[in-house]
Amino acid sequence: MITRFVKRYIKDALSLNKAIIIYGARQVGKTTLSNQLIKEEKNDTIVFNGDEPDVRGLFENAGTVKLKNMIGSHKFVIIDEAQKIGEIGNIVKLISDNIPVQLIVTGSSSFDIANYSKESMTGRKLEYVLHPFCFTELVEHKGLLHEKRMLDHRLIYGSYPDIVNHTDKAKILLKSLVSSYLYRDVLSMEGIKKPDLVDKLTRALALQIGSEVSYLELSRLLNADKTTIEKYIDILEKSFIIFRLNSFSRNLRNELKKSKKIYFWDNGVRNAVIGNFTDIYNRSDQGQLWENYLISERLKINSYLDKDSNSYFWRTTQQQEIDYVEIVNNNIFAYELKWNKHKRVKIPLTFTKNYQPTEVKIINPDNYEEFLLSA
Repeated sequence: MITRFVKRYIKDALSLNKAIIIYGARQVGKTTLSNQLIKEEKNDTIVFNGDEPDVRGLFENAGTVKLKNMIGSHKFVIIDEAQKIGEIGNIVKLISDNIPVQLIVTGSSSFDIANYSKESMTGRKLEYVLHPFCFTELVEHKGLLHEKRMLDHRLIYGSYPDIVNHTDKAKILLKSLVSSYLYRDVLSMEGIKKPDLVDKLTRALALQIGSEVSYLELSRLLNADKTTIEKYIDILEKSFIIFRLNSFSRNLRNELKKSKKIYFWDNGVRNAVIGNFTDIYNRSDQGQLWENYLISERLKINSYLDKDSNSYFWRTTQQQEIDYVEIVNNNIFAYELKWNKHKRVKIPLTFTKNYQPTEVKIINPDNYEEFLLSA
């Protein structure tokens, strides 16, 4: 069993008498993690699965008295796939305020629980995001040598638990994951009126990783209005399929100031979306996959460590570029991410002269573990 990095923090938080809310895409291991926590505590537990219709019905119009009867004498309560349950934010608040139990809530989208809890549960809940396995978790379990040997596989098939545990079935598992789980959750969201557009948009974004994304260009390409494109991208992000990286600028005249790139949290999901599982050495998008892998892995570990950092890319109108820029305590760290370790790289003087970064480093397959383990 691969130990999740965030588990140690959640376990420590169980003594704080706060609701624990775990977000993350389908199949990243939220249920497994919550069950592990409860098993180790050896406490009496009741589990409600929001995927089950009768469970959803049970929670309808549930007040404090009904919730107490549902929970009974159990000390731990797990509400799994909670985003499926109507008024889940209010239910979480009622349990937290009135019933002396340890509540663990998992959800594969950040909509209802997050929106409600921000307004009504300040100081009464702790939130965590669980991603597909990160590099550090896999190294701790399997060793650095093994994980470096698996790099080619990770770039194509990603790091979802099922994929890591069943590498020989990776392709069929990813196809099922994308069609049966990820899209199903996205398409069930309120406000999705054009399911075909979501599919086309996700494919368009998958083909543009590493490139600047224009909502206007996407709207023209997909024959949809710009507002709808923005809304659907926001839904894809809140469903933990993609994330946005903004451009870094401190108002140099020729910097791009409002540009953004979009990446996928998992390389395997990205490749499943476009239906391309060709090995890394026979692809035209090697650099894109390398960039997506490194940036998503860096952001995973930064998230787990609760690192006080901000992440960007940098580019000028003359196409000078830094792939990844990280700001930590006002210190600037700049990284060029190159799959081809023999390619000559020139760091733009415009950047180094104006920003005087604390560190500038080229990350390639020979040294990438330093970038991912020391985040």
